[in-house]
Amino acid sequence: MAPTWIVCSIITLAPPSARPLSADRPDVTESPYTVEPGRAQVEFSFAEWTRDDDGARTDRWSLAPMNIKIGLTERVEAQLLLAPWSWIDEHGADHADGPGPAGLRFKLNLWGNDGGDTALAVMPFVVFPVGDPAFAPERIEGGLIVPFAMELDWGFSLGLMAEFDFVWDADDRVYDLEFVHSAALGRDLFGDLGGFIEYVGVLAARRGDYQASANAGLTLGIGPDVQLDCGIGIGLTESADDLRLFAGMTVRY
Repeated sequence: MAPTWIVCSIITLAPPSARPLSADRPDVTESPYTVEPGRAQVEFSFAEWTRDDDGARTDRWSLAPMNIKIGLTERVEAQLLLAPWSWIDEHGADHADGPGPAGLRFKLNLWGNDGGDTALAVMPFVVFPVGDPAFAPERIEGGLIVPFAMELDWGFSLGLMAEFDFVWDADDRVYDLEFVHSAALGRDLFGDLGGFIEYVGVLAARRGDYQASANAGLTLGIGPDVQLDCGIGIGLTESADDLRLFAGMTVRY
C-alpha cells in the first residue's frame, strides 16, 4: 500500500462515488470510464512474472507497477504510471534489475460515464525515457488508446480496444508504429466474484511480426472501492511471451 500517502497528499476527502468501481486492470483492454473529480484511484500489481523461451529462456519480474489516477472533471482523468522495480534474467546471458519507465496518460470519456449500455473514450499517452536502460526506452514514446465497453445480456460485458503506439526501435534508430488490439468478455460469476477472457494482438508495421496472446482472470470486489484480481496470459504465436502470471489490487479514495 505504498502509494496511499501519495494520493492522500494531493486530494481532499471526497463524497462517496455514484459510479461503480471501474479499473483499467487486470485485463489489457482499458476501461472507457473515468474517476470522478476530486477522487483518486490506485491500481497496482503485487507482482508480475513473464517467461519466454524462444531458443533461450528469459524470465522477467516486476514488483508493484502502478497506475495512479486523479479525476479532473466529470469526463477527464489524469494517470501517472510507475514501475518501481523490474528484473530480467536471460539464462546463460544477461541479467539486469532496476526501476522501469514512467508514463503519463489522460482519459477523456466521450459518452457513457454515468449511464447507458455503451461507453467510449480516447486516451493519449507518453512514456518517458527514465529508469534503467534495460527496461526504459531510449527516447520518448507515445500514442493513442481508444477503449469501448458494452453491457450485454445475461450479466456479460464486452470490452474492445484499439491502440496506436509510436515505439523507438533502438536497432534501426527509427520510430515504429505498433497496432495493439484486444477484445475482452467479462461476466459476474456469483456474489462479488467476476471473471474474464481476452484476446490481445500486436502488429508492428515495420517488422511485420504479429504477437497474439490469450488472457483470463478473476476479480473480487471488497466493498464499493476495493477490488482484488489475478490472472494468466498464454502466448499464441512464436513472437509472444509464452506465459504471464499476475495478481494485484485496485483502491479508490
